Amino acid sequence: MATLDDKIAEAEKKVKQLKAQREAVEARKVHALIKGKRADDTRRKILAGSLVLDMMAKEEATRQRFIERLDKYLTRPDDRALFGLSVLQEQATTSTGKKEKAV
Repeated sequence: MATLDDKIAEAEKKVKQLKAQREAVEARKVHALIKGKRADDTRRKILAGSLVLDMMAKEEATRQRFIERLDKYLTRPDDRALFGLSVLQEQATTSTGKKEKAV
């Protein structure tokens, strides 16, 4: 027969297990919420980008304004290449430290 101290120890162990389960459930809820927000953010960006690309295709003035803004905003060479923008002057440095002409 288990002593009273043994029963208390078992109960405390069970409480710890249940608390750990509760924390795991809460962590999953938070993760799902964050994942959902990221998915919503990505969807907003895709939809807004689609609208802008459509407007750029239909209106040359809009395209020009947007390209000018992108030219100021984008800094990574691969991002700039997507829109046909030249490499920024400070990025046109070779490994020898000499500047190359921007394309």
